[in-house]
Amino acid sequence: MREITVEELKKMMAERTSGKMYQVGEIELKDADLSGWDLRCMDFSLSTFRNVCFDKANLSYSSLENAWCEECTFRGANLKYANLKTVAMRYNDLTDANIEGADLFAAVLEYAKLDGIIHNEETKWFKLHCPETGPFLGYKKCFGNRLVQLLIPADAKRTSATRNSCRCSKAKVLTIKSFDYKEQYEEAWSLVDENFVYRKGQWVEVLDFNEDRWQDSTTGIHFWLTREEALAY
Repeated sequence: MREITVEELKKMMAERTSGKMYQVGEIELKDADLSGWDLRCMDFSLSTFRNVCFDKANLSYSSLENAWCEECTFRGANLKYANLKTVAMRYNDLTDANIEGADLFAAVLEYAKLDGIIHNEETKWFKLHCPETGPFLGYKKCFGNRLVQLLIPADAKRTSATRNSCRCSKAKVLTIKSFDYKEQYEEAWSLVDENFVYRKGQWVEVLDFNEDRWQDSTTGIHFWLTREEALAY
């Protein structure tokens, strides 16, 4: 990764061909004010930005895939149809940013400021992945390759961040089976907390459930919506 200056970035922008993605490469930029800049179709994948202001910048159709954004602001930025997969935006300010059509799979948004953020049905992985209301089934992989089928009730709190994994506050254990479904069990132990036991026919509940959906690895019953996803975990 090479560190660049604002002037070097301006030269890169001048080399762009209209409508084509410009491969910037793995760069590091820090202490820069890019507010209002036209950064359309720029590929910033695997880059690092430290204390960079992108306020009202146009980043539509650009890529920040797997980029690291530390102490950055995107207030009012245009991120329409941007590739934001796996971008790290902890504590970043995205107030009034437009992410319509953007792909946020596995984007890290812990403690990010998202007030007034604009999204639509085309925005990928921003909306809650699990059903927002009503009961539904979930699945989780436990110690010893045991697959647990859960009933998440209508009154359970439920969240998801920007992945296909979800969390809930309580669930009922319906079945516990081996991966090949040939064996059935009465109990299974969590892969993360060895003291958390799932017993067939019983309810499990996490009293200190963390309702902040953008914190993925935190308290709650972690589950998947399909058997296949649970088995692949």
